[in-house]
Amino acid sequence: MIITPAARATIGLGLTQIVGWGTTFLMPSVLGRHIERDLGLPSEIVYGGITVMFGVGALFAPRVGRLLDRTGARAVMAVGSIVYALSLAALSFSQGLMSYLLCWAAMGIASTLALNTPASIALAQVAGARARQAIAVLAIVGGFASTVFWPVSEALEVFFSWRGVLLIYAAVHLAVCAPVHLLTLPGRAPVGPQAATAATAPAAPSERSRQIFLLLSISFSCGAFIFTGFIVHAIGVLRGLGHDPASALLLASLIGPAQVAVRVIELMFGHRYAISSSALFAAAVLPLGLGLALLAGDNFAIALVCLVGYGIANGLKAVLRATLPLALFGRVQFGSYLGRLALPQGIVSAAAPPVLAAVMANYGAEGVLAVTFVVAMVAFVATIMLVRVSGTVR
Repeated sequence: MIITPAARATIGLGLTQIVGWGTTFLMPSVLGRHIERDLGLPSEIVYGGITVMFGVGALFAPRVGRLLDRTGARAVMAVGSIVYALSLAALSFSQGLMSYLLCWAAMGIASTLALNTPASIALAQVAGARARQAIAVLAIVGGFASTVFWPVSEALEVFFSWRGVLLIYAAVHLAVCAPVHLLTLPGRAPVGPQAATAATAPAAPSERSRQIFLLLSISFSCGAFIFTGFIVHAIGVLRGLGHDPASALLLASLIGPAQVAVRVIELMFGHRYAISSSALFAAAVLPLGLGLALLAGDNFAIALVCLVGYGIANGLKAVLRATLPLALFGRVQFGSYLGRLALPQGIVSAAAPPVLAAVMANYGAEGVLAVTFVVAMVAFVATIMLVRVSGTVR
């Protein structure tokens, strides 16, 4: 059986994305309480490392996107794995606030080099016309990061302490992820007639292109605010609406299956409908669910609709963040566009958890739902305008 370069890249990146998310963004969920105890840091600071990672990563995203267009993904993502290894190893030796946050800042640089955005750019470069399906597969596989790494982290901590676990994770990035990037990705960006022309004389963006980019940025950034911020507070919001702890946990646990299910549907049937139709559906289902929860969130069935709608929207957005810009702008300078789009998304992703925590503390669950509903409506309107300006894209 011959494995195509696109399939090899998708399999390899699926592995490295699970490791990347599991050892960084998801890691404090299991190891956070041990880090709090040993370093004497409040939980807000421990989880604030994630905010630092998103913020720093956002600042570097545009430059890295342009670099990926010029050089391809192999060396960039391999270097990212090495930076991850060094950051996690340094974090395992941290002794206080400053060293802890500096390590997370370094992981922000690593994430820009080796996590979500560069992986999508790499697949667009390798898979060509089948990039939409490849990115959908990657989103499905990446959704299992918590399934793999939460129990693994819990088990390893018993034997090695949190510092030992981080050293193990550093070794995985160095011994597994870096070689996978080097062996499965092409050494340079694809070169074709269109790419060569763009490299010598990049066309100035038209007014229509600028409108499309602005509307896309608004839609994605609003979505990033909700998807990053709400998930952290989902159980607290449900309990604030009156659901008992067991029901709140059950409802929140349905987000993951909803995300994976809609990604599987997108993979199997996405070629039959326009990408713009997926974008409109994702943008519509989110404010619908949040609005219903705001009106009657204490009802179990309504809360179920809200959480499943959130999972569906989030699951689709994970695919659309790469496939919609690819359909709108093409492969030429795709890395540059995706990097520029990642900047505002990263900033709002960094701000969302503490902002919604403040809203939760002052206005309760209803306040969180009201804020996220308004933001979701802004995203919905921006998406409608985007489709009107760009037309139907497949």
